[in-house]
Amino acid sequence: MISRRDFLQAAMATSALYGASGFGNWSRLAAQQALSQDDLLSFETSGNVTLIHITDVHAQLKPVWFREPEINLGVGEAAGQPPHVTGADYRKLYGIADGSAAHYALTHNDFSALAQGYGKMGGLDRVATVVKAIRADRSDALLLDGGDTWQGSLTALRTNGQDMVNAMNALGVDAMTSHWEFTLGIDRVTDIVENELNFPFLGANIFDTEWDEPAYEPYQMFERGGVQIAVIGQAFPYMPIANPGWMFPGLSFGVRQERMAEVVQEVRDAGAELVVVLSHNGFDVDRKLAANVPGIDVILTGHTHDALPEPLLVGKTHLIASGSHGKFLSRLDLDVQGGELRGVNHKLIPIFSDVIAPDPEMAALIEAERAPYADELAEVIGQTESLLYRRGNFNGTWDDLICDALLEVREADIALSPGFRWGASLIPGSDIRREDIFNATAMSYPNAYRSEMTGETLHVILEDVADNLFNPDPYYQQGGDMVRVGGMGYRIDVSQPQGSRITDMTLLKTGEPIDAAKTYTVAGWASVNEGTEGPPIWDVVEEHVKRIGTVSMTPNDSVKVTGV
Repeated sequence: MISRRDFLQAAMATSALYGASGFGNWSRLAAQQALSQDDLLSFETSGNVTLIHITDVHAQLKPVWFREPEINLGVGEAAGQPPHVTGADYRKLYGIADGSAAHYALTHNDFSALAQGYGKMGGLDRVATVVKAIRADRSDALLLDGGDTWQGSLTALRTNGQDMVNAMNALGVDAMTSHWEFTLGIDRVTDIVENELNFPFLGANIFDTEWDEPAYEPYQMFERGGVQIAVIGQAFPYMPIANPGWMFPGLSFGVRQERMAEVVQEVRDAGAELVVVLSHNGFDVDRKLAANVPGIDVILTGHTHDALPEPLLVGKTHLIASGSHGKFLSRLDLDVQGGELRGVNHKLIPIFSDVIAPDPEMAALIEAERAPYADELAEVIGQTESLLYRRGNFNGTWDDLICDALLEVREADIALSPGFRWGASLIPGSDIRREDIFNATAMSYPNAYRSEMTGETLHVILEDVADNLFNPDPYYQQGGDMVRVGGMGYRIDVSQPQGSRITDMTLLKTGEPIDAAKTYTVAGWASVNEGTEGPPIWDVVEEHVKRIGTVSMTPNDSVKVTGV
């Protein structure tokens, strides 16, 4: 039987040209010979500054499967523009051959079949190999982490993020910004920032509400290649709305466009020749920020989990999107002369875990971090005959399964599951281990509530979340996906204003319209309200999977989308 590594090498050896981007460099090589680690890492070194960007790892120390979204709608000026292009349209835009490794890594079509051959992606031990290779080529390369690093796995939950802190310290990160980090609670964040991190925790847009002053370092100055570089941190702007504000009292967030302009001017006045924003705004927010704030050379964007094989230029600002879950990292070689950015050489490096050798030191650290939880992680709860994935604006089979569990275990009419973009995939024929369930649920406010809601309340909830996603002004978008629903269907017209997008709400078990005045039993999880009661969602899902044994998900057509 052909091994996965041999399959990958053979498939990549016959793949077509990818395009003109840095990602295409290794595709052209692969068309001539079997893919190797050297091919993936090959890069024509240029300029005098190298940046390495990784973001939204979500505590995934080990390689994972992660399916990219089928639907990623853009609205307003972003409609039809990257990153709001998926599937075959994405492959056409970037010249990706069907069936190629880039097809598998960057789009959703035929994911299960391609996954069997191309294997998992990511793993911080493989990332460490890539980082060390880049630094062997350019020793003073800056490694920048875009945040969402300390949350998203069983081990991160059990250790309050310590496993990820240890791993990123060992990786040699030079600076980071944040989002889900704050859901560990302000005391834990303070302890990590003050006592654990070997690098600065940046957030120009985070303020102390009592003193109305910056709560964290806004930026860090670095000297690399004879160039003064300012790295400005921009944390997730909507923390108290999207996540429980009671977990980080005394802090205020926001896009704070005027504040960013002031900081850019401040670092320029201090001698910065290159200005880099390490951002967790989300891509469309950063696109608007780049258009409105002059003087930014590069935005390393995060939060919305987009992976683009080429920089997107807005004015004179280059936006770099490096994906999520450790699937990719970006290398950016910059030519900075006379205080101006004169050349950009970019490569989105795919972390194929069967091609890139694990770094021994990082592999040993990862095994040591996971060892106390090895039995718990490995316990098989059930099996799946279906692809389990989360990404997509409206549906994902992982959340369909979670909603089914809420309906059954919590005995509800309707289930709600938040539109999180984090959570690794599982391919058909896989065991569902406890680790897999936690990869889709591990968080610090997991209680699965059961409450009574009127039809009117349900409509308000759906409209509110839809506006967070489809408001034409990016500064009013929070970057998640639509709340998932179980036991209920609806129609959404994304072109309508808030209050008019959601219609035809239907209770699926009876086929009756949802009555605005009627009360329904609703189960959900991840409430931002303090004191929410109920079992943790992972226990609810585990109980459900144990009851059914083998998961088989039917296509979900309960949401009708118009106005696209």
